[in-house]
Amino acid sequence: MRVQRHTSGSVRYDKRRKTWNYLWYDGATRRSKRIGTKQEFPTKSAAWKEVDHLEIQPTKQKNGDTVRSVIGRYEAERMPSHHSTARVYRSFLNNHILPKWGDTEIQAVQPRPVELWLRELPLSPKSKTHVRSLMHGLVEFAMWAGLLDISRNPMSLVKNTGATRRVRKARSLTAEQFHALLKELHEPFATMALLCVCLGLRISEALALRWADVDWLGSGLSVRRGIVEQIVGDVKTEGSARRFNLTSDLLERLKSWKQRSDFSGAEDWIFASPIKLGRLPYSYTGVWRELERATGVAKIGHLGTHSFRHTHRSWLDAVGTSVAVQQRMMRHTDIRTTMNIYGDVVTDEMTTAGIKVAQLAFQGNGAQAERTVS
Repeated sequence: MRVQRHTSGSVRYDKRRKTWNYLWYDGATRRSKRIGTKQEFPTKSAAWKEVDHLEIQPTKQKNGDTVRSVIGRYEAERMPSHHSTARVYRSFLNNHILPKWGDTEIQAVQPRPVELWLRELPLSPKSKTHVRSLMHGLVEFAMWAGLLDISRNPMSLVKNTGATRRVRKARSLTAEQFHALLKELHEPFATMALLCVCLGLRISEALALRWADVDWLGSGLSVRRGIVEQIVGDVKTEGSARRFNLTSDLLERLKSWKQRSDFSGAEDWIFASPIKLGRLPYSYTGVWRELERATGVAKIGHLGTHSFRHTHRSWLDAVGTSVAVQQRMMRHTDIRTTMNIYGDVVTDEMTTAGIKVAQLAFQGNGAQAERTVS
């Protein structure tokens, strides 16, 4: 059977069915349509005339530059190297962006449908802002990679109303609530909570501490790394790496735990997990479970690990710490308030504020009592 080619397909004669058929590709899918019998169209030219009469127009094949393909290249070439950031990005990509826009050509993504879609997402305003920023970044990447002409990014027209509004207020503990919790926490989680409250550490920073990070003679502690999903990496920001002064109470608490720990070598984790034979610290899940248990017994309500850092900030306020000192002690590098205009802060002010916060954490007998894992 001879085939006559055409720019949009071909006409073939099926000897078995004795019919003319028009074959063409619709994207990657091969399609066919019956034209008629040889009695109706004696020649192939006649069959072609019928094809032209039917005006069959196959859909143009996509050029492959879909949002899905752009995301594939973005993950390989531009995905942030920081593990916790990359984890959040992939969560937004896989759970929200790909299901909705994955098969859409990148040049067809327009601001109005994106904004309407964003409004309906079951996410907090802050999370919606992250999704919008990620969409903006994907279009920027497509322009950088030559997949789109360089022009104004259409995602800059997408608005996210209420982006700065918090759905839930950050939870901070009073001194009394913290002491009640501390009485119920088993070791080493009680010591971990004291470190986080007294120094404002993120849980990822506390879990990544090694005994070598403690300066026993100089009463100091250096934060050098973080750990997320049991993967050790850098701290969240450049300004997060810092040396802290330790009060005598906090230093004694660390000494007490070091003497009792089975993993007390210089390169061992301070909060090494016995389940992992000390090769890794406790996981975030392990900390969360212990916190859930202890808060239930203490009857102080649900508490997240980041609440210790919020508590540190609220206690800095309570002891009269200036906003400039708070900025330095919280190690913030992107402040949207007038904190940035205060300039550098002398070490004595930071030390004094740290001592006052530690006094709140250690006042009474609650902070001194240590509980072992039952």
